[in-house]
Amino acid sequence: MDRTGRGFTSLIDHATSVMTEVFLGIDIGTSGIRGSVIDEDENEIASHHIAFENTQIENTRSEQNPLSWSTQLDCLISEISVQIQQLDSPYQIVAISIDGTSSTLLACKKDGTPVSAAMMYNDQQSHKQAEVISRFAPIDTAVHSASSSLAKALFLLEKHPETELFCHQADWLAASLTDQYGISDENNCLKLGYDSVNQCWPEWLFQNNENTVLTKDQLPTVVSPGTKTGQVTAALIEKYQLAKHCSVFAGTTDSNAAVLATGAKQLGDAVTSLGSTLVIKLFSDKPIFNPEFGIYSHRLNNQWLVGGASNSGGSVLLQYFTTAQMKELTEQLNTDQLTGLDYYPLPATGERFPVNDKNKKNNTEPRPTSDVEFFQALLEGIANIESDGYNKLESLGATPPKKIYTAGGGSSNLAWGEIRAKISGIDIVNATHSEACYGSALLAKSGYLNDTH
Repeated sequence: MDRTGRGFTSLIDHATSVMTEVFLGIDIGTSGIRGSVIDEDENEIASHHIAFENTQIENTRSEQNPLSWSTQLDCLISEISVQIQQLDSPYQIVAISIDGTSSTLLACKKDGTPVSAAMMYNDQQSHKQAEVISRFAPIDTAVHSASSSLAKALFLLEKHPETELFCHQADWLAASLTDQYGISDENNCLKLGYDSVNQCWPEWLFQNNENTVLTKDQLPTVVSPGTKTGQVTAALIEKYQLAKHCSVFAGTTDSNAAVLATGAKQLGDAVTSLGSTLVIKLFSDKPIFNPEFGIYSHRLNNQWLVGGASNSGGSVLLQYFTTAQMKELTEQLNTDQLTGLDYYPLPATGERFPVNDKNKKNNTEPRPTSDVEFFQALLEGIANIESDGYNKLESLGATPPKKIYTAGGGSSNLAWGEIRAKISGIDIVNATHSEACYGSALLAKSGYLNDTH
């Protein structure tokens, strides 16, 4: 018997059958790594999740050992390979795409050998570098924070002058499968200073005179998400029993992969994530860069994914009601009749989008005597903020939203969806998928089909 328990005859049948091509998407985040395999009809046929040990955050420092990612990636693909072999139909993975946390950066040698720990997306050690950047980077770029990839690159260069190449989390892991280091996608490179409109590294990156500049050979070659970056090495193809021509396709950031997972892909398709905060993204025919409101744009699927985030969201609701209470109250909501209370629910003072006001106060007054009415007014308030957010994007030149896919914990509240549809006047659709790894699997599939046709 083989390790799947099938027996010799079954193995022969499996080997001589026509293999069905399938596509692997991998999402690596702060807390773990996930994989999803889909077939040509985009059905998920295998998946696996491995949790990481908690990242230790000390003051402004948040780092991980990139070599531990390699170990977990190996475990993930090995497990998924076993799952696929145990299925009745003969499948082979032909394409892989990996997404990672935005602005997670490490310094390397040209062959990918790390010379530093990976500075995670939420690392804030680079305040001095961010101050330097503020003196030479254009205001409408996405590099103006201590957590940006550019600030981290300057910080790492100061500590590790032997650095030959900077890699983001997603492209470093992808390159470990192909041995083709020095290639990244334009979404991950946005906060490193990449000009996604002109699709090049801008000259201002190399022209400041403070002796902290990068050199062009330390920066990766940038391609669009879904572009083939190399073939998986022969040794790994054999180890994981992949298709002999299995290739890696450039990934994206984890948040963008989660957008793709919902099914949003056409101009006017929007995605609202109803989590602890309210995040909206919209496929537009033109980019919007407006740092005043925290709005940046990613080129994705030959379109622009424009987004903004409000401080409002589920965290406000939890200040007033428990999850169990909200479930009970939801059943009593009257979505046919809005309360008309003009709330602006915030967890604390300050808002960033769709209004930028650090002094904006939480407004949840007057409070009705009925908890049902109060809860509905809170939901209406967040729905109004969502609607105002899309109106703000449209007023700045974005494509008007035609359909809103919903993800996050709040997407399960169907009554809230009805309230949102009534307030926005836009069709609300609950996303069937919202896992970033599923979105990366879709990216692997589209990249492979574009490459082979």
